Amino acid sequence: MTKGEMQLEALNRARFGEARGNLLFIYHGFVDKGIPEAEIKPRENIFTYNAWKALGRQVMKGEHGVKIATFIEEVDKDTGEVTGRRPWTATVFHISQTKESSS
Repeated sequence: MTKGEMQLEALNRARFGEARGNLLFIYHGFVDKGIPEAEIKPRENIFTYNAWKALGRQVMKGEHGVKIATFIEEVDKDTGEVTGRRPWTATVFHISQTKESSS
């Protein structure tokens, strides 16, 4: 998988995934960082590092996001079949923590 494909996959998971269990963590985490609750819109302006890259934005140096829990699907390399899921943590960033990418 190329870097660009990985970034697009991250964006698609962020936009269309079904998980809702992290919403409270996202709101509390960004409110604690001083971002008004009305400006926190998961799946619109809250994404992972790779999802922001796919959108042509770069997380600014020194920014710290909010950690969330998620799952990663394990896929059989030969068949492409999903063989299981395992827990994982990811970090999400608010759009105010990003800037337009120069490349």
